Amino acid sequence: MVGINSPKSGKRLPVYVEEKDLQLLQDHVEFPDNWLGKTDRLLIRMFYNTGVRLTELVTLKNSQLDMAAASIRVLGKGNKERIIPLSASLVEEIGHYQREKQSGSGLNASETLLVNERGKALYVKYAYLAVKKWLSRVTTIDKKSPHVLRHSFATHLMNHGADLNAVKELLGHSSLAATQLYTHNSIEKLREVHKKNHPRG
Repeated sequence: MVGINSPKSGKRLPVYVEEKDLQLLQDHVEFPDNWLGKTDRLLIRMFYNTGVRLTELVTLKNSQLDMAAASIRVLGKGNKERIIPLSASLVEEIGHYQREKQSGSGLNASETLLVNERGKALYVKYAYLAVKKWLSRVTTIDKKSPHVLRHSFATHLMNHGADLNAVKELLGHSSLAATQLYTHNSIEKLREVHKKNHPRG
């Protein structure tokens, strides 16, 4: 019995939201026209467009933004710093949010980017519940969390041919082993396409 190896249990693939569903959420779902609605919308966009972790986003300070270079500087696990680029549309939305925050009564009290209607940094639980609420509008997957948006960010990059090392750096992984899980999602996607479209699939 000593010489018998137990079978290896396969790693579960990261759960992610389909691209079309996130496109629907960002482009067609209406967020309330109040401060929390604007905050929720930017929260969702930041999670999906940057792949940051929950604590990294709720603690993100204005000083970590470089609007001219269209990037954010994030301090991740083990105090490891990484630079994440921002799209032009996201830079525009952040700029608009900051201008409204500066002109709003008491909203500019916190150094953090995302704040509630009292100008305080968002609680981790609030951000988690907000993501769950908005993802429920567009997807029926069981897990609906900021980490699922992080998985979606990485999986969609890989599906569109992004370099594995680049994805590793964007996610702030210490080794390629963690990032390689997303290649399995990409292979599964290719398998689906092959099966659906090839005459002998």
